[in-house]
Amino acid sequence: MITFVWVEDQKKQIGLNGHLPWKLPGDLQHFRKLTSGHTIVMGRKTFTSLPKILPHRKHIVLSKNHELAQKYSKNQQVVILSSLKQLELWLANHQEQQIDVIGGNAVFKPLVHQVDRLEKTVIAATFKGDTIMTPIDYSKFKLVKKEYHNPNLQDKYPYEFLTYIRKEETK
Repeated sequence: MITFVWVEDQKKQIGLNGHLPWKLPGDLQHFRKLTSGHTIVMGRKTFTSLPKILPHRKHIVLSKNHELAQKYSKNQQVVILSSLKQLELWLANHQEQQIDVIGGNAVFKPLVHQVDRLEKTVIAATFKGDTIMTPIDYSKFKLVKKEYHNPNLQDKYPYEFLTYIRKEETK
């Protein structure tokens, strides 16, 4: 199963200069809970924005950067794939696994027609950003869970977690 996991602001912005333009500890805890024990798929910019290799997750990174591939060639937790074709083959051979795609658009966009589940956090605020989330046809998904969070001591902004599953296609 392929799941997209991301956070966006009111303008659907998901990044600024390769990083999240906000601090939202509650969402980071949610992300950890959702992705722990799974394989996470991302592009190079998302991978290099991580503070470290995330524990309890296998990292699949889409990148043509040979130095990055060399650096992680002996790391069992990181696999560097150099093309969308390689990623498609990898996904086809790992269909039984829970795959969480965490960004960016270079990975979201080509997989938008294959995604089974959406785990979206929406912040009730707007920020300066330079990256908008890949458009998703929500008519093909059903909202199955909505969880609202008020601002608190650790989270300055209100936000909500939204879970969608792909609707069964009728023939």
